[in-house]
Amino acid sequence: MNENLFASFITPTLMGLPVVIIIIMFPIILFPSPMHLINNRLITIQQWLVKLVLKQMMMMHNIKGRTWSLMLISLILFIGTTNLLGLLPHSFTPTTQLSMNLAMAIPLWAATVILGFRYKTKASLAHFLPQGTPGPLIPMLILIETISLFIQPIALAVRLTANITAGHLLMHLIGGATLVLTTISTPTALITFTILFLLTMLEIAVAMIQAYVFTLLVSLYLHDNS
Repeated sequence: MNENLFASFITPTLMGLPVVIIIIMFPIILFPSPMHLINNRLITIQQWLVKLVLKQMMMMHNIKGRTWSLMLISLILFIGTTNLLGLLPHSFTPTTQLSMNLAMAIPLWAATVILGFRYKTKASLAHFLPQGTPGPLIPMLILIETISLFIQPIALAVRLTANITAGHLLMHLIGGATLVLTTISTPTALITFTILFLLTMLEIAVAMIQAYVFTLLVSLYLHDNS
């Protein structure tokens, strides 16, 4: 069991070629564009949820920040769908890869920072040095604020990677223990299976919450710089 503990995190290949791009593009199929005047119930529910989440995130933004609405809603749908699909058996979760999460976090963070320096130059520079700072502490505070600024995208990526990876590992361990216990003690196996079921429900919630947290933090960075 220990030998295959990290097998689900290995990038899948087909004929020696990675198929991550195909896996990443798969969630697009789950959100089809409406082509009829009257939509079915599934598309209606999807549109209602999208409008609800979008309204919640855009309430604090000005007109300039609301131009990011399509980007933010696409981001939360992509991360949430990818996390949920990763809970299926024998599936691969791209969001368990730190490289992919950094590839999402760094450009978005950099875009918000550049936006802030372009339209709110004085306010952006003021974050590096709070008003009323004693003279001897100025170099240290500027260094600390610079480090805290550059660590934001790393924190975004590591948070998402750690939460999704930890949940998958825990489910793998408890699932393996349940399989072994079925031949040793059936009552104990039922208890561990119940724990596994409850953990699966928790991971479904975590998958959606982490998508919302990631997008919300990007939205907050945008709010501070727009």
